[in-house]
Amino acid sequence: MTNPEIARDAAVHTRAFLNHLIVEKGRSKNTIASYKRDLEKLTLFAQARGRGIKDLDRNDLDALVIAARTGELGGTALSETSAARLIATVRGLYRFLVDEGKIEVDPTASLRAPKAPQRLPKVLSVEDVARLLSAPNPETAAGLRDRALLEFLYSTGARVSEAVGLDIDDLATIDAEGFVRLLGKGNKERLVPVGTYARKALEIYLVRVRPEFITKGTGTPAVFLNSRGRRLSRQSAWIILRNAAERAQLTEVAEISPHMLRHSFATHLLSGGADVRVVQELLGHASVTTTQLYTHITVDSLREVYMSSHPRAISG
Repeated sequence: MTNPEIARDAAVHTRAFLNHLIVEKGRSKNTIASYKRDLEKLTLFAQARGRGIKDLDRNDLDALVIAARTGELGGTALSETSAARLIATVRGLYRFLVDEGKIEVDPTASLRAPKAPQRLPKVLSVEDVARLLSAPNPETAAGLRDRALLEFLYSTGARVSEAVGLDIDDLATIDAEGFVRLLGKGNKERLVPVGTYARKALEIYLVRVRPEFITKGTGTPAVFLNSRGRRLSRQSAWIILRNAAERAQLTEVAEISPHMLRHSFATHLLSGGADVRVVQELLGHASVTTTQLYTHITVDSLREVYMSSHPRAISG
């Protein structure tokens, strides 16, 4: 293949992959921009080898990683974090090509990424969460639905997939015991308490809005519905959160996600004195090691308060 042919071939497949990330995965503009830069590196690498991206094999992609780390792709050498992201992008592309039937074998199946340093999850302050949850318009049906969804996510720490997958029967224990049944990863069920703010918002939505929405659909058992009476999608939940963040004028709008609410839920519980193993159970983490990531945030907060408040924390 000539370079122009390689470029056209790469453009077709990378464009389809990026559209998939936008429409199906709800990735942010910043994330898409990062993916696009990584895919441009892959295209340049393929052109240098005179091969289409569908023709690259495991050895080629190992060479790509080395070239990225040494700066041979052009520009400065990538850090471990940036190289790990590049490999994640490339893996995502080839898995997409396999799923779409464009290639039969995924050449990245055993590709190793350099170990990236553990990054602390970003969280919202308690004040910013309050502004976010108050942002939906209570004068509209959609606003009442959005408020119920956001309150539920923050109150329970649920993953967005767990929230949109919620059925009416899962709410049966709320009135009696104040818990909701969530179906997490690996079809593992857990019971999570629902706070009074979320319970009130859910009650208003279920009484005033859901009956109106359900008449427009086919009778789905889903709790959270769109205006056509169908189960709310993950992408729609992302849009609801992003719109609320814009209305609340939060500075983190570009990075906000349902998972940030989940991070905030965990961090605020630990900051309030909750035991890490209790938070582990509420989040549905298989290992307490995953949950302990949040304790670093609260320790940093304690250190900051101590250093700024204790009279003998800093020598004179």
